[in-house]
Amino acid sequence: MAWNVHKPPRADGTTVLVTGGNAGIGYFTAEQLAAAGATVIIGSRSPRKATAAVDAITARVPGSQVRHIPLDLADLDSLKASVSHLDTDALDAVVLNAGIALDAPPREQNHRGHELMFATNHLGHFALVHRLAPWLNAAPAARIVTMGSFAARSERLDLDDPQSVRDYDPKRAYGRSKLAQMTFAFELDRRLRASGSTCMSVIAHPGGALDALTPPRPGIHRRSGSRHLLSLPARLLVQGKDAGAWPAVRATLDPDVRGGQLWGPGRLGLSGKPHLETPQAHMTDRPTGAALWTASTHLSGQSTRVDPFAS
Repeated sequence: MAWNVHKPPRADGTTVLVTGGNAGIGYFTAEQLAAAGATVIIGSRSPRKATAAVDAITARVPGSQVRHIPLDLADLDSLKASVSHLDTDALDAVVLNAGIALDAPPREQNHRGHELMFATNHLGHFALVHRLAPWLNAAPAARIVTMGSFAARSERLDLDDPQSVRDYDPKRAYGRSKLAQMTFAFELDRRLRASGSTCMSVIAHPGGALDALTPPRPGIHRRSGSRHLLSLPARLLVQGKDAGAWPAVRATLDPDVRGGQLWGPGRLGLSGKPHLETPQAHMTDRPTGAALWTASTHLSGQSTRVDPFAS
């Protein structure tokens, strides 16, 4: 059956956590999942922005079940408290969407000394997935959906300097942080299958998603009329963030999706309906995935003694 981006399968009775679901692609992912009937939990650093997102979704999707929890992925010490707010027995999916992309900043660190983009985009999600294991294992067949990026295609990980201590460039640091996310997601799928877990790890990316082509949402996004008109020719190649959410929604809800798959827009990987892609070899390289896992375990302070997803 053809996938209908405007009418995905019903998800009544399921619970999904969307990190960074208060803005951008994360917001539209949360909105579309709520419209399909899922109970959506928005993880956000900002209570004000999270409340605005909940209000926007409930106004647009009457009867939807949406709430939020505090979540600061740059602060690994806060994650235990964050997951204690889930207020659910099981998670059917988590969409690892939150992240930061700074335009041209100096190198910044969190209180642990981790470079901020690597810490937020990758390390925080790595640690969060381990924290969520009991809730994901409690679901019949949970999905861990990682939001990748086109920026990862041209980058390569430097595991001798994963946090860009020696040679920092903001654009490269961002691309490497997204590549780390995707490499982790492919490695996670291999480990889930090897352990016999019923969970699966799936990767999605939004293609080219512009604010100027994104429909307005009160309290979330205001679209400038002049910017929108100027950006209309770009619609031939790219799209709004509402459409950028489609691959993640399909990765979360499509019953035919399998672990280790990569879903992205069908038109040149930049826009259009989601389709199955072939990942680039550097994203799925097994030695790199294993080495990144080891480095991430050390940097995030996760235990190596117990596999939280082993059946």
